[in-house]
Amino acid sequence: MDVRSLRIALISEHASPLAALGGVDAGGQNVYVAHLARCLARAGHRVDVFTRRDAPCAAGVVQVEPGMRVLHLDAGPAAPLPKEQLLPHMDAFGAAALQRFRHGARYDVVHANFFMSGLVGLRLKQRLGIPLVVTFHALGLVRREHQGTADGFPPEREAIERHIVRFADRVVAECPQDRSDLLRLYDACAQRIAMVPCGVDPKQFAPGSKAQARRALGLRDDEFVVLQLGRMVPRKGVDTVIRALACMDPAAPVRLLVVGGSTSEPDERATPEIGRLRAVARECGVAERVTFTGQRQGEALRACYVAADVFVSTPWYEPFGITPLEAMACARPVIGSAVGGIRYSVVHGVTGYLVPPRDPPALARRLEALRADPAHAEALGRAGMRRVRSRFTWERVAAELLEVYREVVRRRGRAGSAYPLPPMAADGARSAAWPARRAASERLPGARA
Repeated sequence: MDVRSLRIALISEHASPLAALGGVDAGGQNVYVAHLARCLARAGHRVDVFTRRDAPCAAGVVQVEPGMRVLHLDAGPAAPLPKEQLLPHMDAFGAAALQRFRHGARYDVVHANFFMSGLVGLRLKQRLGIPLVVTFHALGLVRREHQGTADGFPPEREAIERHIVRFADRVVAECPQDRSDLLRLYDACAQRIAMVPCGVDPKQFAPGSKAQARRALGLRDDEFVVLQLGRMVPRKGVDTVIRALACMDPAAPVRLLVVGGSTSEPDERATPEIGRLRAVARECGVAERVTFTGQRQGEALRACYVAADVFVSTPWYEPFGITPLEAMACARPVIGSAVGGIRYSVVHGVTGYLVPPRDPPALARRLEALRADPAHAEALGRAGMRRVRSRFTWERVAAELLEVYREVVRRRGRAGSAYPLPPMAADGARSAAWPARRAASERLPGARA
C-alpha cells in the first residue's frame, strides 16, 4: 500500500472553507471543502485550499491547522460577488494560482470543486502536467433543466463543463444520479468517473436531549417540530414545506422551524428569500406556525436538529445534500425529495421517506403519519444514524478520495500523462470572451500560451 504523504491543492473559487454557512453562496460545497481538507491534513497530507479573496482584510495565507492552509487569490474586487458573476474573473484567478504553483510548493494532485475551479485546474494541468480531479457539485445542464431562464450563469458554462469532463483525469460523482447525469448529458467516460459521496462529522452532529434543546430554543414540548435548514434560495423548496403545513390538521400543535440566511437574525433585506417565504406563509394562513431563526452555527445548529421531530428537505433538484446527513447523524427521520443525492442518502421506509418535489399534499401526508406515530419516527431516526456512521463519515470520504488521488498520480508516473492534455489556447485568449466554439475546437478556454 502506498503510504507516501501527498501534497494536495483543493481549488474552490467561490466556496471558502472559512465562510459562514447559510447565505446564498455558502452551503454544502463550503462544508465539503473544509472537512475534506481537515481530514486529509489529519491523515498526514499537506493540503492547500485556493479560494478567491472576497474581503480586503483577508490574509493571503491562513494556517487553519497543521497541514491545512487557505490561500486567498486576487481575482476581481475584494468583496463578495454572486458566483454567477465570477466567470470573467477566472483568468486572473488562474494566473494567480499558476504563479503560486510555479513559485511555491510542488503539488502531486489538483482537486477542483465546481466548474470554474475545474477551468482553473485544466490550466494548471496544461501548464504543469499535474493530474486533475474534479467534483462539479452541480451541473449546469441539470440546473438549466430545472431553473430554465432563472439560471443566472453565462451560457459558456455548458461548453466549459464538457471540456472539463473530457480532459480531467477523474470526475467525482457524488451519487448515482450525478453519475447518470454525467453520462447522459456530457458523454463522460464511465471509466474516469469515481463515485464518492459527501459526508458528515458524527462528533459535531450527534443525538442529544430533545427537551434540553427545545428549552434552549424556546420551543414548546408539546409541539410537533418540523425542521428545514439550508441555503435560502427558491430551488431549495422551502415554500413546499410551508404549503404542506397548510395541508395538515389546523388544530394540531405543529411548528415549522426554518434555519438559514445571511445573518444571525432573520433579515429580509440581507436574505430576500425570507421575505418571499413569509409572504407564502401569510397567503397559506400559517404564518403564526412558521419561525425563521436566521443563520446558526456550531452547537446552536446541532440543537436545531436535536429539537426537531423530523427534518424535511424538498428541493427541486439536489446534486447531493449534506443537511439530510446531519439530521440523520442526530438520529432524526428525514423526509426528502426523491431527487439526486437525497434519493441515495435517505432509504425510503428505513431512515425516512421520499416524496415528489413540489408536492405539498404528499409531504403533508408523511408528516401527519410521523406525528401520529412517534415510536416509528424514532426508529427511522436510529436507522439513519446507523447508516451515516457506516457510510457517510468525512474520514471515509477522505479515504476514498485519497485512493482516487493516488490512482491518477500513479498513472501519470507510469505513462507521463495519464490522459490527453487540453491543447493550448491562442495567445491572449481571455476568460471574458470564452465562446462555446473555443471549447468545441478543443482549445482550453481562458488560458494564455
